[in-house]
Amino acid sequence: MKKRIILPILFVVFLAGLAAAQMSGDKSQRPSPPAQARCAFPDGKTITVDYSSPRLRGRNVRELENYGQVWRTGANEATTFVTTANLKTGNLAVPAGSYTIFTIPNVDKWTLIINKKTGEWGIPYKYESDELGRVDMKVSQGPSLVENFTIAFDQKGNTCAMNLAWEKTTATAEFSEAK
Repeated sequence: MKKRIILPILFVVFLAGLAAAQMSGDKSQRPSPPAQARCAFPDGKTITVDYSSPRLRGRNVRELENYGQVWRTGANEATTFVTTANLKTGNLAVPAGSYTIFTIPNVDKWTLIINKKTGEWGIPYKYESDELGRVDMKVSQGPSLVENFTIAFDQKGNTCAMNLAWEKTTATAEFSEAK
């Protein structure tokens, strides 16, 4: 009788250990591997974004993300946004510090959400009370397909434009250093 109980328990423990080993393993082997975007201002202060980069793999964005709903802006853990500078984007002041970013994608308009809560997985979104604020992003359509979701910065003077590109859409939010 004890064998009947012990063997299934050992099997479950083995499976749990295997799952834990995969979760703590090399993140670059994930289907949506880790990526980083960074922008440096002339005075050396920076913005750094760490995210996981999902792939289209023959699908379209609407199959992967629901328009009009909060998206973790990548895959896996929520996307982090760390700035060593006090920033301004739109009418929102962003003090130097660590944040999590989310977006609400739509065909013609995206909204950037900067959240003070950090360290969460990303979904479901239940952090409205921790929001620093929301900002509209500029959206443009490109001629070529972007297979891998990408966050990149264009730096000009005291401005870092954060570009989120996937499929044929690019959403942009401009951050300027607040002095």
